[in-house]
Amino acid sequence: MPEQTQTPETKPEAPQEIKQKPKEEKQKIREIVRILNTDIPGNAKIYYGLTRIKGISWNLSNTICYILKLDKNQKVGTFTDAEIKKIEDILKNIANYDIPSFILNKPKTQEGKHQHLVGTDLELQLKADIRDMREIQSYRGIRHALGLPVRGQRTKAHFRHGRTLGVVKKKTKQKVGTKKG
Repeated sequence: MPEQTQTPETKPEAPQEIKQKPKEEKQKIREIVRILNTDIPGNAKIYYGLTRIKGISWNLSNTICYILKLDKNQKVGTFTDAEIKKIEDILKNIANYDIPSFILNKPKTQEGKHQHLVGTDLELQLKADIRDMREIQSYRGIRHALGLPVRGQRTKAHFRHGRTLGVVKKKTKQKVGTKKG
Protein backbone atom coordinates (compact mmCIF):
# COMPACT_ATOMS: atom_id res chain seq x y z
CA MET A 1 0.00 0.00 0.00
CA PRO A 2 1.40 3.30 -0.93
CA GLU A 3 1.64 5.73 1.90
CA GLN A 4 -0.45 8.76 1.59
CA THR A 5 1.55 11.82 2.04
CA GLN A 6 -0.04 14.58 3.91
CA THR A 7 0.17 17.84 2.18
CA PRO A 8 0.20 20.93 4.26
CA GLU A 9 -3.13 22.62 4.15
CA THR A 10 -3.04 25.62 2.00
CA LYS A 11 -4.36 28.68 3.60
CA PRO A 12 -6.94 30.50 1.59
CA GLU A 13 -5.70 33.71 0.20
CA ALA A 14 -6.61 36.84 2.07
CA PRO A 15 -9.79 38.30 0.67
CA GLN A 16 -9.28 41.19 -1.58
CA GLU A 17 -10.34 44.50 -0.22
CA ILE A 18 -14.04 44.85 -0.66
CA LYS A 19 -14.93 48.04 -2.33
CA GLN A 20 -17.69 49.64 -0.37
CA LYS A 21 -20.50 51.07 -2.32
CA PRO A 22 -21.15 54.69 -1.62
CA LYS A 23 -23.88 54.90 0.96
CA GLU A 24 -27.11 56.03 -0.48
CA GLU A 25 -28.36 59.09 1.18
CA LYS A 26 -31.20 58.05 3.39
CA GLN A 27 -34.13 60.34 3.71
CA LYS A 28 -33.88 62.33 6.85
CA ILE A 29 -36.55 61.03 9.21
CA ARG A 30 -37.90 63.51 11.70
CA GLU A 31 -38.17 62.26 15.27
CA ILE A 32 -41.61 63.74 15.98
CA VAL A 33 -44.24 65.03 13.58
CA ARG A 34 -47.05 67.25 14.82
CA ILE A 35 -50.43 66.74 13.16
CA LEU A 36 -53.48 68.52 14.60
CA ASN A 37 -51.80 69.29 17.94
CA THR A 38 -50.78 65.65 18.42
CA ASP A 39 -47.19 64.46 18.50
CA ILE A 40 -46.68 61.37 16.36
CA PRO A 41 -43.39 59.42 16.46
CA GLY A 42 -41.51 59.81 13.18
CA ASN A 43 -40.65 56.13 12.90
CA ALA A 44 -44.33 55.07 13.07
CA LYS A 45 -46.15 54.04 9.90
CA ILE A 46 -48.74 56.53 8.67
CA TYR A 47 -51.57 54.00 9.02
CA TYR A 48 -50.81 53.59 12.73
CA GLY A 49 -49.64 57.15 13.32
CA LEU A 50 -52.93 58.74 12.32
CA THR A 51 -54.78 56.63 14.91
CA ARG A 52 -52.74 58.35 17.63
CA ILE A 53 -54.87 61.44 17.01
CA LYS A 54 -57.96 61.45 19.21
CA GLY A 55 -61.03 60.80 17.08
CA ILE A 56 -59.33 58.96 14.21
CA SER A 57 -60.12 55.26 13.96
CA TRP A 58 -58.36 52.59 11.94
CA ASN A 59 -61.11 52.80 9.31
CA LEU A 60 -60.72 56.55 8.92
CA SER A 61 -56.93 56.24 8.81
CA ASN A 62 -57.25 53.68 6.03
CA THR A 63 -59.69 55.94 4.16
CA ILE A 64 -57.34 58.93 4.39
CA CYS A 65 -54.46 56.85 3.05
CA TYR A 66 -56.68 55.70 0.17
CA ILE A 67 -57.92 59.20 -0.72
CA LEU A 68 -54.45 60.76 -0.66
CA LYS A 69 -52.91 57.68 -2.33
CA LEU A 70 -50.39 57.21 0.49
CA ASP A 71 -48.47 54.03 1.16
CA LYS A 72 -49.74 52.78 4.53
CA ASN A 73 -46.27 51.50 5.43
CA GLN A 74 -44.48 54.80 4.85
CA LYS A 75 -42.95 56.33 7.96
CA VAL A 76 -44.53 59.53 9.25
CA GLY A 77 -41.13 61.19 9.62
CA THR A 78 -40.46 61.01 5.88
CA PHE A 79 -43.40 63.20 4.89
CA THR A 80 -42.76 66.73 3.72
CA ASP A 81 -44.52 69.71 5.23
CA ALA A 82 -46.76 69.98 2.15
CA GLU A 83 -47.94 66.38 2.54
CA ILE A 84 -48.65 66.93 6.23
CA LYS A 85 -50.68 70.03 5.32
CA LYS A 86 -52.76 67.87 2.93
CA ILE A 87 -53.44 65.37 5.72
CA GLU A 88 -54.45 68.17 8.12
CA ASP A 89 -56.67 69.70 5.44
CA ILE A 90 -58.56 66.47 4.87
CA LEU A 91 -59.07 66.05 8.63
CA LYS A 92 -60.31 69.61 9.13
CA ASN A 93 -62.62 69.64 6.10
CA ILE A 94 -63.75 66.05 6.01
CA ALA A 95 -67.24 67.03 4.78
CA ASN A 96 -65.72 68.15 1.45
CA TYR A 97 -64.55 64.61 0.69
CA ASP A 98 -66.66 61.63 -0.29
CA ILE A 99 -66.30 59.58 2.90
CA PRO A 100 -69.05 57.16 3.97
CA SER A 101 -71.04 58.38 6.95
CA PHE A 102 -70.53 55.20 8.96
CA ILE A 103 -66.84 56.03 9.33
CA LEU A 104 -67.54 59.47 10.84
CA ASN A 105 -67.91 59.87 14.61
CA LYS A 106 -70.90 62.27 14.31
CA PRO A 107 -72.81 60.82 11.35
CA LYS A 108 -75.94 62.83 12.04
CA THR A 109 -76.07 65.97 14.15
CA GLN A 110 -79.18 67.82 15.26
CA GLU A 111 -78.85 70.03 12.19
CA GLY A 112 -78.82 66.91 9.99
CA LYS A 113 -75.22 67.36 8.83
CA HIS A 114 -72.48 64.76 8.82
CA GLN A 115 -69.54 65.77 10.99
CA HIS A 116 -66.29 64.34 12.20
CA LEU A 117 -64.66 65.87 15.25
CA VAL A 118 -61.01 65.44 16.09
CA GLY A 119 -58.85 66.27 19.11
CA THR A 120 -60.05 68.86 21.60
CA ASP A 121 -63.19 69.55 19.54
CA LEU A 122 -64.27 65.96 20.16
CA GLU A 123 -63.67 66.24 23.92
CA LEU A 124 -65.59 69.51 24.19
CA GLN A 125 -68.52 68.14 22.18
CA LEU A 126 -68.67 65.01 24.35
CA LYS A 127 -68.82 67.11 27.53
CA ALA A 128 -71.52 69.32 26.00
CA ASP A 129 -73.58 66.26 24.98
CA ILE A 130 -73.40 64.81 28.50
CA ARG A 131 -74.32 68.20 30.00
CA ASP A 132 -77.35 68.41 27.69
CA MET A 133 -78.47 64.90 28.69
CA ARG A 134 -78.25 65.87 32.36
CA GLU A 135 -80.24 69.06 31.81
CA ILE A 136 -83.13 67.33 30.06
CA GLN A 137 -83.10 64.59 32.73
CA SER A 138 -82.91 61.74 30.25
CA TYR A 139 -82.18 58.24 31.52
CA ARG A 140 -78.62 58.44 30.26
CA GLY A 141 -78.19 61.88 31.82
CA ILE A 142 -79.33 60.64 35.21
CA ARG A 143 -76.97 57.64 34.99
CA HIS A 144 -74.10 59.97 34.11
CA ALA A 145 -74.95 62.24 37.05
CA LEU A 146 -75.03 59.32 39.50
CA GLY A 147 -71.80 57.84 38.17
CA LEU A 148 -73.51 54.59 37.18
CA PRO A 149 -73.04 52.62 33.96
CA VAL A 150 -74.99 54.14 31.11
CA ARG A 151 -75.19 51.37 28.51
CA GLY A 152 -77.17 48.71 30.35
CA GLN A 153 -74.41 46.85 32.16
CA ARG A 154 -75.29 44.98 35.35
CA THR A 155 -74.30 46.63 38.60
CA LYS A 156 -74.54 43.83 41.16
CA ALA A 157 -70.90 42.78 40.95
CA HIS A 158 -69.22 45.62 39.10
CA PHE A 159 -69.02 49.40 39.29
CA ARG A 160 -68.56 49.20 43.06
CA HIS A 161 -65.35 51.16 43.34
CA GLY A 162 -65.26 54.54 45.00
CA ARG A 163 -68.20 53.97 47.31
CA THR A 164 -68.48 52.72 50.85
CA LEU A 165 -69.77 49.17 50.99
CA GLY A 166 -71.12 47.34 53.99
CA VAL A 167 -69.97 48.04 57.48
CA VAL A 168 -66.83 50.06 57.90
CA LYS A 169 -64.88 49.17 61.01
CA LYS A 170 -63.53 52.03 62.99
CA LYS A 171 -59.81 52.06 63.11
CA THR A 172 -58.53 51.84 66.63
CA LYS A 173 -55.99 54.40 67.51
CA GLN A 174 -52.85 53.08 69.00
CA LYS A 175 -52.18 54.62 72.34
CA VAL A 176 -48.65 55.26 73.31
CA GLY A 177 -48.16 53.47 76.61
CA THR A 178 -46.02 54.89 79.38
CA LYS A 179 -43.16 52.89 80.74
CA LYS A 180 -43.78 51.38 84.11
CA GLY A 181 -40.96 51.91 86.41
